[in-house]
Amino acid sequence: MSVYKEFQGANEKFAAGFDTTGDGAKPMPPARKVAVVTCMDARLDPAKFLGLEIGDAHVIRNAGGRVSDDAIRSLVISERLLGTTEIVVIHHTDCGMLTFSNQDLAGKIQQDLGVDVGEQDFLPFPDLEQSVRDDIATIQNSPLIPKDILVSGAIYNVQTGRVTTVA
Repeated sequence: MSVYKEFQGANEKFAAGFDTTGDGAKPMPPARKVAVVTCMDARLDPAKFLGLEIGDAHVIRNAGGRVSDDAIRSLVISERLLGTTEIVVIHHTDCGMLTFSNQDLAGKIQQDLGVDVGEQDFLPFPDLEQSVRDDIATIQNSPLIPKDILVSGAIYNVQTGRVTTVA
């Protein structure tokens, strides 16, 4: 059985108990007016470790939780059209983005697929805390994000479940 088939079965159970007048009736804007940018790593469950419920926050996930051009696009939509007033960047310990360079991945793609990725930046990083600071700066320096938006950064520890603020 494919994993997607398992998802379908799980969704049937979820939908059977879904509260259409509660969670199903919540408005589109996030209730807590916050957007979180974090990693796609399967060990991270932002709803659990941040105490979020359905409808509380926009959670934007990608490899490394990086504030890429596409993350900025999502943040602009979140802030301009859906009323978020705060952004939180959360990276994590034991992140795969710490384990390679652009050259490493470009070489693997060339070897495996025969494709030259040119100057593609996969946004790896050698320093976890600095990557959070860099992504905060990307948000704060973006002309598309108002200067009055509160931006915070943190690191989630995959071994302890704790979130630590990055100054």
